[in-house]
Amino acid sequence: MRMPTKKRFALALALTVFAGASAVRAQKLQLPPHEKVVLKNGLTVLLLEKHSVPMVSVAGIVKAGGLYDPAGMEGLASTTAGLLRKGTKTQTAQQFAGDIDFIGGTFEADAGADYSSFGTEFLSKDTAKGLELVSDALLHPTFPQAEVDKLLGQSVDGVKAAKDSARDVIFQYYEGYLYNGKGYGRPTGGDEVSLKKIQRDAVVKFYENYYTPGNTILAVAGDFNPAEMKKKIEEAFGGWPGKMAPAVKEEAAGPMKGKKLLLVNKADATQTYFVIGNVGTSATDPDRVAIEVVNTVFGSRFTSMLNEALRVESGLTYGATSFFSMQKEPGPFAIYSFTRNETTGKAIDLALEVLKKLHTNGLTAEQLGSAKSYLKGQFPPMIETSGQLARLIARYEFLGLDDNEVNQFEQRIDGVTPEMAKQVIAKHFPLENLTFVLVGKNAEIGPMAKKFAEKQDAKEISALGFWMGAK
Repeated sequence: MRMPTKKRFALALALTVFAGASAVRAQKLQLPPHEKVVLKNGLTVLLLEKHSVPMVSVAGIVKAGGLYDPAGMEGLASTTAGLLRKGTKTQTAQQFAGDIDFIGGTFEADAGADYSSFGTEFLSKDTAKGLELVSDALLHPTFPQAEVDKLLGQSVDGVKAAKDSARDVIFQYYEGYLYNGKGYGRPTGGDEVSLKKIQRDAVVKFYENYYTPGNTILAVAGDFNPAEMKKKIEEAFGGWPGKMAPAVKEEAAGPMKGKKLLLVNKADATQTYFVIGNVGTSATDPDRVAIEVVNTVFGSRFTSMLNEALRVESGLTYGATSFFSMQKEPGPFAIYSFTRNETTGKAIDLALEVLKKLHTNGLTAEQLGSAKSYLKGQFPPMIETSGQLARLIARYEFLGLDDNEVNQFEQRIDGVTPEMAKQVIAKHFPLENLTFVLVGKNAEIGPMAKKFAEKQDAKEISALGFWMGAK
């Protein structure tokens, strides 16, 4: 199944790029210097030298993701990206795969809500061939009908298989219900209904509209000479015809007011998976560092308030966490855990008690100090390799962020005070306005769920789709 939402469980434990970058920023490291070049056709190129390993990594962003999918054809952006390596004007899918394997390289492409992405990696001695291959996939895909049908069939099967595990789909339901099937509530990877509506001509149209040089960021990091790399990139991508991509305006969603609850019935479930939260904030929110510090104490590490209460002290679960999915527009805030059917009410009550305690007591200087040390003491996972660096600087360019996200993080994190934390808690950690999504056995947990929200909705996990808005 080619759907980013398969990663949602991992997302609950390791957040989006900003939250993941917390550890990056903590080692008093500086992002290596890098250069920005814009080709005549509008392609934005970022070049970062890193000579520790004889590798070159390319990370690309096309500024059109699942938010650009036509209504009813969710999964189109993801499908288009997945087909880039499945045949070009000069190579079949098998020939392309053979050439990548021959140089020991990799090529991957996918789509999230905000943008589509592609990436490749190869030995520096194979730079010319590596750039030739990624250029061929990006500029000359042919989308063979057989490959389109094959990928769509695999994606549909993947959605069906994912529904066998509540853990694999709960965030699909949560985001759909939270955003009422709009914006970030649309399933980026599609569902059993939308994927069957996608035809090859829609894939071709999406590609022709949005895969343009002016709509693309190309980041290259690794072992190369910048002057030589510029020349190679110009040769590989300079002939890409420039044109304007259609604009798509998606209204940013504000926080949901009141309380509502969706119960997704999985009749054979022995455990309940639950998410509680609301619309959060964006990756460029001025409070982003303070939010990260507070959430470290509240729910994003093993010794967090949530995990201590729900796992260590009560034994209600093997894990509880909270996260902010910081994206271009305000993404979801979520408290996530799971428990036995019979303890569902008790576990949700306890999670809400911990949230209330956060609001009532705030954070002490000692708690803040512990969180700061934790964040600054983590190994920098996103600037260790050239591939990680390429993806990071490409995403920063897309979001309009700069190197200070890394270079000044320690300074910013040290500036978070108890009073600042109190303000962040009041503003960004919802207490009264909450969305609840439970996936479990309705016959056993339904009665317990009634007290959490007056507005309640229900869906069978076996029913087609996720949640695409109230009917």
